[in-house]
Amino acid sequence: MLSYRHAFHAGNHADVLKHLVLVQLTRYLGQKDKAFWYVDTHAGAGLYALDSAQTAKLSEYREGVGRLWGRKDLPSAVSDYLNAVRALNADGSLKKYPGSPSLALSTMREQDRLWLFELHSREVIRLRENFQAFGKRVMVEEADGFAALKALLPPPPRRALVLVDPPYEERRDYERVVHALKECLPRFPGGTYMLWYPQLTRLEAHDLPPRLKRLPASSWLHVTLRVRTPAADGFGMHGSGLFVVNPPWTLQATLQEVMPYLVEVLGLDAGAGFTLDSQEA
Repeated sequence: MLSYRHAFHAGNHADVLKHLVLVQLTRYLGQKDKAFWYVDTHAGAGLYALDSAQTAKLSEYREGVGRLWGRKDLPSAVSDYLNAVRALNADGSLKKYPGSPSLALSTMREQDRLWLFELHSREVIRLRENFQAFGKRVMVEEADGFAALKALLPPPPRRALVLVDPPYEERRDYERVVHALKECLPRFPGGTYMLWYPQLTRLEAHDLPPRLKRLPASSWLHVTLRVRTPAADGFGMHGSGLFVVNPPWTLQATLQEVMPYLVEVLGLDAGAGFTLDSQEA
């Protein structure tokens, strides 16, 4: 089974895609004065030292954010994302990487709130440590994000971004992400939902996008980034995808500009590529 603990893979190609889109979504929601919530079902530790034992074991960031770090030809959306990473690395060297909660918080306002769920006991300790200075703006719970999500929606401000980002360590995670959205959409049909998944040779990963497209969502966007040809032995992640329900109207044009650039910079062989499709309300 794939083991996708955030710390082992911080800053890799999947994080680049996920976090670039995340910044676009939170900034779009912040254009209106009314507050919104950010809900993260599998928050991890929220912040990672790239020289830590876990992250340095694979150093996947070198083939992800590391390839973008010193470039001067960044598209605007890539620059927005990298500026949020640079804010944690004031001396200009890439030593820390923000997880999804840190990136979200960096683009949110005083009136906005974060709800962060993490079930792994060691990760949730680090998560609390990383966000304890922000008081009631950030709520951290040691809980199963899938189970907690239904009770949290709809949020009081009736505006929210929900990130569903499980580790896919178990096959049932593929079923649980579909079930979670099926439960949440009737309760909060106007919310923005972003679901991340790995591209693998496994049948469950292959079948997930068609299942998501059959959900009762009026509008969605689906983007994938493949960085290499799938391995002959079927081992490992060759790319990742994002499925966004109720995306901003600006997102598709942004990704049409950005994705060819990411393929060029992050691609490892001739199998690199991207897909982008959507359904409008």
